[in-house]
Amino acid sequence: MPKYMNDSIRRLFQAILLLENEKECEDFFDDLCTINELQNMAQRLDAAILIAQGISYQEISKKTGASSTTISRVSRCYNYGETGYKNMIRKMKEAGFIDEDQ
Repeated sequence: MPKYMNDSIRRLFQAILLLENEKECEDFFDDLCTINELQNMAQRLDAAILIAQGISYQEISKKTGASSTTISRVSRCYNYGETGYKNMIRKMKEAGFIDEDQ
């Protein structure tokens, strides 16, 4: 279990799992997060998708606007962390949210 895990974070994760569609997700995250927080999370996911494609940091920065520090952190998590990014990218491909060659 990660060091940061506590009852509040577990409850947040459980709440997210209860969301049934994109509209519910949009409404919940709109209430929960600032615009900047949402944009930062989306930027990290975009960077992870491009990292999975083998795109260079420079190109990822151009495409996403992410700093080299952010890209490096996402890359480290993608390559050496838990399998969160890899699992999500696989699931997104299976669901048709991103192209199979991505």
